[in-house]
Amino acid sequence: MATNVLMPRLSVTMKEGTVGKWYKKEGDTIEKGEAIAEIMSEKATYDLESPATGVVRKIFVEAGVDALVNSVLAIITAPDEPLPQTAATPTTPSVVTGSQERVLASPAAKRLAKEQGIDLATVKGSGPEGRVDEDDVKRHLNERAGSQSKIKEVKALSGFRKTSAERLTTSFRSAPHSTVAMEVDVSNAAELHERLKVSYTTIIVKAVAKALTEAPLLNATLDGDNVKIFEDVNVGVAVATENGLVVPVVRNADQKTLKEIDGEVVELTGKAKEARLSKEDVSGGTFTVTNLGMYGVDFFIPIINLGEAAILAVGRIAEKPVAIEGRVEVRPIMMMSLAYDHRIVDGAPAAQFLRSVKEKMEKM
Repeated sequence: MATNVLMPRLSVTMKEGTVGKWYKKEGDTIEKGEAIAEIMSEKATYDLESPATGVVRKIFVEAGVDALVNSVLAIITAPDEPLPQTAATPTTPSVVTGSQERVLASPAAKRLAKEQGIDLATVKGSGPEGRVDEDDVKRHLNERAGSQSKIKEVKALSGFRKTSAERLTTSFRSAPHSTVAMEVDVSNAAELHERLKVSYTTIIVKAVAKALTEAPLLNATLDGDNVKIFEDVNVGVAVATENGLVVPVVRNADQKTLKEIDGEVVELTGKAKEARLSKEDVSGGTFTVTNLGMYGVDFFIPIINLGEAAILAVGRIAEKPVAIEGRVEVRPIMMMSLAYDHRIVDGAPAAQFLRSVKEKMEKM
């Protein structure tokens, strides 16, 4: 019996994914559970397992091409079974030209044209039957630039960066962002950092997790007209990689020790940089922490991760003079900023939450 290989849905907001590469070609045999394709999705690259044992009878979506969630990527049949005449074809994100004409073009050309807002009907194709390829679109861009600086290179958004861009744009447009900020004395955190050999990010995740148990509206999502408060406290940690920003998740962070959190952060960061994050590693986050302190950044305002109520941004640690009981001391100070969805949380409870994180870090 023929079995469809479908583009999986990894999150409630995921609309499409990209086939990075195929591990099998048409006619190859495959076992159920064996990796059949590399899928690039929201925040991770992972291997899609075959849903059945048999022969890869037909591949519908080429490597590097996007496909909508639940669309058919390939069909697996028994060795002696022909391709069903009613075999479904994939649903791929369409590129609509301004003139509504059907244009013969490569998938790469379609993606680039879509990213650059180009009507493919206006591009002269150099391929067979006037087929437009990616180089044709690049030449069109240079010609359109005219007297302006010529384009050296065009990098189409795909995979992590494409999905991240879409999610951030949607979040910024749909959620009214507001931000509060505070300075934190990290003297105690620095002592923990040295004594327990845990990272500052770990200490921040622990403080945030404890504070979230006292501030449920910050551990929530907006679904239509309903604010849904999450039962679990799953803190995402933003990690910069060569492929873009990814956010692996420390699950039930409020129930774990500093050492346990640190072990997970180290493991997840390593997997992120090696593009080995699984679906479970990047799903289920309820709040996000992003740290740019290692780049010398003092303060920044982040964009909320889509589907969450807030995100905490962390800057570098710098020695500053501080008034302590009438005397001036030099202390290690960190700036933290909380961006929050004003539809869910007002300024006062957002400030109270940030103060709670500050107090927990200073007394930890």
